[in-house]
Amino acid sequence: MKSLLIACAAIFMSCAGTSSQKSSAVQGNTELLVSENQGGTDSPGFKIIKDEKDFSNIIRGSFGIAEVGKESYISYPKFPKNKKVVLYNLGSFRSGSHKIEEIKSISVKNQILYVEVPAGEPSGGMEIQVISSPWFIFTVPTDYKFTSVELKYSK
Repeated sequence: MKSLLIACAAIFMSCAGTSSQKSSAVQGNTELLVSENQGGTDSPGFKIIKDEKDFSNIIRGSFGIAEVGKESYISYPKFPKNKKVVLYNLGSFRSGSHKIEEIKSISVKNQILYVEVPAGEPSGGMEIQVISSPWFIFTVPTDYKFTSVELKYSK
């Protein structure tokens, strides 16, 4: 009975997530700071976030809150001082979850930043049609020079 209670608690804890997702660093090159299902733009694109004020404004606007840091239920990441911070909008989708949960690797080739993320698993069955505009914020080393960002989906 005790193990059943522990298993139920573990399942409940894995289902209850926070708005901000923070992953472990991938070989020290990148870190996923925030990932959301809503709040992005209709078309894919990226923006380099230059300072903490811009970072706060993006988070505040996306969550629809007045003051960042005043809500005890949302864990906000700190703005990294020693890395470039990139906001990437995935565009609009009609159904399914397109939230980025992990960054596997990053690389730069011909001034294109390639971000490798896990491919989404098809859920099967009927899905409710909900338009979403996912986005995520991640870091790259300061010496990376790029003019565009491309996602690479892998298994």
